Amino acid sequence: MAEHNKHRISRRSAFQIAGGVAAAGVAGGFAVSLSGGDSAGAAQNGASASPGTAAAKPAFAHPGMLHNAGDLNRAKARVAARGEPWLAGWQRLTANRHSASTWKPNPQTTIIRGGAGQNYGILFNDIHAAYQNALRWKIAGTEENAEAAVAILNAWSAKFTTLTGNSDRFLASGIYGYQFANAAELVRDQPGFDLARFKKMLLNVFYPLGDDFLKRHNGAVITNYWANWDLCNIAAIMAIGILCDDRAKFDRAVEYFKNGAGNGSIKNAVPFVYEDQGLAQWQESGRDQGHTVMGMGLMGAICEMAWNQGVDVYGYDNNRLMKAAEYVAKYNLGGDVPFTEYAWRTGTRGAWREQTVISNIGRRQIRPVWELLHNHYARRRRLPVPHVTSMAEKVRAEGGGGDYGPNSGGFDQLGFGTLLYSK
Repeated sequence: MAEHNKHRISRRSAFQIAGGVAAAGVAGGFAVSLSGGDSAGAAQNGASASPGTAAAKPAFAHPGMLHNAGDLNRAKARVAARGEPWLAGWQRLTANRHSASTWKPNPQTTIIRGGAGQNYGILFNDIHAAYQNALRWKIAGTEENAEAAVAILNAWSAKFTTLTGNSDRFLASGIYGYQFANAAELVRDQPGFDLARFKKMLLNVFYPLGDDFLKRHNGAVITNYWANWDLCNIAAIMAIGILCDDRAKFDRAVEYFKNGAGNGSIKNAVPFVYEDQGLAQWQESGRDQGHTVMGMGLMGAICEMAWNQGVDVYGYDNNRLMKAAEYVAKYNLGGDVPFTEYAWRTGTRGAWREQTVISNIGRRQIRPVWELLHNHYARRRRLPVPHVTSMAEKVRAEGGGGDYGPNSGGFDQLGFGTLLYSK
């Protein structure tokens, strides 16, 4: 049996996803990709396609981004029972100052990332406060946290109109676009939340930048920007598509992940596979380990959001991401990994650059990205990922924004994987 066929969604997993759809009150069925190789087909509730025609695609599941209803209900039950490691994850969340219901938003008309007048720290702190408050409400039922999350999101959608700066504005459109959408997804049905206005903000402020970046890459040659630049904008377009029930945007993100021209597509982000070792080299491995581990977080987020809509890209191309995660985890645990010389073109004219050795800059750092990957591959899929599992154990219990330093790198992931993904 081909390895990607081992990655089939089990009947149990399918029912878990379906349970999330039902719990959210969504009409229609959900799509499930039975191998890593193709986009999902349709499995509609009581509907069938005519011979020779494609079945209509199902409605989106809500909540259906980084967390489905099953994830949230499991965490709620385990925390109430004081079970571990969920309780330790919950304690990380409640200890974080961003999760306090007393958090006051500081919305801006204009956010600048890169160049003079940078103020984007205001944005990422408020996003993480909204997300963390929404989590506390979902798990503990505390209305004051729901009200705080709604107040933050409403304040920004009422005022924020412009995201600008130098090329780093495209990092902001991606990272904060997908994070903002995830926070909103958790409270989308909460009374008082202006979902329509929030969607409009995402579509007018974040989406155009992400869309333009994936099309034109800021006027540079296609290989100029590292994988993370593509990945964060793929994540944003996917998340915005889910929040806005826009199938074309979601499908575009999936297609770019599989076949996009830039470094964020899976075969460019993971350019070399060492099948005999079960490892695969990450595109930024010769650059530094901070950005490499960030890539694990972003690609994991894309795969989880797709999974919660019934599309398996975790297993795409014979589990290519799984092998890359093992490679990155092994090296950052102190192990030796192979490295193939990596060459690419930069700038607008395409000058050649090359890396001949793996970088040890930032090696062994801790980021909250590993629980998601461990719990998918080792727990859901029952596939051996010893290095990813060891890294998850080392990081456990994962925190979130504000627990990993005050700068932007400490807010690149939403975190709290121990609480939300442990199985």
